[in-house]
Amino acid sequence: MRRIAPALFVVGLLAAVIFLGSGLFAIDQAEQGIIVQFGEPVGTVISKPGLHWKRPFIQEVRRFDKRLLAWDGDVSQIPTLGREFIVVDTTARWRIVDPLQFLRSVRDESGARTRLDDILDSVVRDIVSGADLEEIVRSHDWDVDPNKLDEAIVREGMALEKPKMGRERLEQKMLAAAAGLMPGLGIEIVDIRIKRINYIESVRRQVESRMIAERQSIAAKFRSEGEGRSQEILGQMERQLREIRSEAARQAEEIRGKADAEATRTYGAAYGADPEFFAFFRTLESYKALGKNTTLMIDADSEFFRYLQTTLKP
Repeated sequence: MRRIAPALFVVGLLAAVIFLGSGLFAIDQAEQGIIVQFGEPVGTVISKPGLHWKRPFIQEVRRFDKRLLAWDGDVSQIPTLGREFIVVDTTARWRIVDPLQFLRSVRDESGARTRLDDILDSVVRDIVSGADLEEIVRSHDWDVDPNKLDEAIVREGMALEKPKMGRERLEQKMLAAAAGLMPGLGIEIVDIRIKRINYIESVRRQVESRMIAERQSIAAKFRSEGEGRSQEILGQMERQLREIRSEAARQAEEIRGKADAEATRTYGAAYGADPEFFAFFRTLESYKALGKNTTLMIDADSEFFRYLQTTLKP
């Protein structure tokens, strides 16, 4: 008996520990819990952090996050009001505000995400398909000066007025529409945002081709204007060059005329001072025109021979 008593004590102690371990549970600050018995919730929501008690073995605790949770929708192809097919990628933030209703309606986060996929995708599709593309991609305070835009954009006739709603107000409209469908799920939608908008692949290729063609057209226009301006500058340069050459030629002729007149006057003055010396000087000047090793046939009666003979006398 004495040996059996310690063993029973140990067994009882282990049973007590197991009993208490299955009955005690802790709730974290970021959690809230509901006690479930045979699949049905029992009692109220436990939102206070700390240790709590439940019936061992027959009850269990379902835990739900208090924090904001993320929802990322599937990338969808949606036609706008103007029939432009675009790819829309949206995201949302939500939280569990009524764990009891949440448990009864969707059971857990996985079920909640499935319901959110249906609800939010439908809301986004309805609002995007009822809005023009400019309303989706622009902000409500979007404003632009047409004078600062590219000429091609203005020529294409793109709408330049401020949007009536803009992306932010469309997102608010999505949030209001989705929030009206959430009370029965115990969920609160905090925010909905459009992460990305793009054309579908086929339309994007067409848009890119049109943009390339527009850029090439503008480049060709610039090149044509540049070529015209180049020819204009070259023409002005040629005209100015002709004017400069003509003026230079005129001034050269004036200078030559003045020089010839001055030379004639000097020759005349020299001839008047001493005709004999002037004739001799002109003869010597003519000798300069003769090169080396030149043979000159002179008549004995010529002026050249007379001056040469006079010059060479000892």
